Amino acid sequence: MSSRNDLKLGLFIVIAGIVILLGKLGVFGFLGRTLWPLVLLIPGLVLHMLFFGNRARATVLVPGGILTVYGLLFLLCSTISWGLMSYLWPALLLGIAVGLYEYYLFEKTRPSSLLPASVILGLASLVLFFISLLHTAVIYILAVLLIALGIWLIAGRGKSRNRKWKSGW
Repeated sequence: MSSRNDLKLGLFIVIAGIVILLGKLGVFGFLGRTLWPLVLLIPGLVLHMLFFGNRARATVLVPGGILTVYGLLFLLCSTISWGLMSYLWPALLLGIAVGLYEYYLFEKTRPSSLLPASVILGLASLVLFFISLLHTAVIYILAVLLIALGIWLIAGRGKSRNRKWKSGW
């Protein structure tokens, strides 16, 4: 029996040494800095699972939607760069819109005031998102797409007009 206890004690000591070594190397700090948004994302997903598993009412979808969107937003920013938040901040409004819309969608009585509120918040979020992207390279992409669309319309419109008149239309 003593060899079994020695094995457990030895395993515990090895694991403790690995944990201390990884802590000194900064692994836990990195994980804490990177994965903390899971504290928001996991409860949001759990609230969705509770509702869709018929264990909770539709009211849990409001905080569930908000926490899920915020968790995804913060996870994206913490893994890539927090500089993204200067462009993605309208997603904070989008989280509220998603939560309200999910509640409206799955509530049996369908509260009439929630649909306009969620649509207005969602559209405001999209407009603010577009405005925040105007200061990046997206504006150049938009300009090139508009030029290409204009050239396509000019070139295509001239050909189709000539064909219509030549065919006796």
